[in-house]
Amino acid sequence: MKVAVVAANGKSGKLIVEEAVNRGMDVTAIVRSENKTVAPHSIAKDLFDLTSEDLKGFDAVVDAYGNWTPDAINLIPEATVHMAEILSDSDTRLLVVGGAGSLFVDPEHTKTVVDVTPFPEEALPVVNGHGKALEELRKFNNVKWTYVSPAGDFRAEGERTGEYILGGDELVLNSKGESVISYADYAIAVVDEIEKGNNINERISVVSE
Repeated sequence: MKVAVVAANGKSGKLIVEEAVNRGMDVTAIVRSENKTVAPHSIAKDLFDLTSEDLKGFDAVVDAYGNWTPDAINLIPEATVHMAEILSDSDTRLLVVGGAGSLFVDPEHTKTVVDVTPFPEEALPVVNGHGKALEELRKFNNVKWTYVSPAGDFRAEGERTGEYILGGDELVLNSKGESVISYADYAIAVVDEIEKGNNINERISVVSE
């Protein structure tokens, strides 16, 4: 499979690249400058400058864009919309590294994690930006997208266990009552979805057991 990872130098992007390469996929890292991943190919280009032509021929593209500035509330959904627009009406799948704030915490789907969690003020642009990105993505019915939400506690330096629980639009807890996953296990889940393609035009969520 030919896979491109956008914002590949980031923490999640780098591990997704590594996981895909280790499974024998033909991976291209799309980065703004020097390629710092194990991907054998790279494209030096800003996400917002990417075109349909840049992504032609890939089976799947991972949008691993992240932003921790106050502008995240706008830039995160704008990045997702741009990726969806340039992949519209193509067979290339789009997998988006998402957030957990928009996961529902009740069966009626009336309350989300962000509604019931006292996030620090500085984190809200990121949390709300990811939620807006999902909202915008759901408007595209001509894109083969999958939005992948991590658990509430997303651990950059967490252990790679090789196991995770797959969920959907609701927050899933493990057998210990925790919502936690490492970046490494999250990368496994993303690459599993690239391989299987079981959740087209759906949001999935993952939590470590």
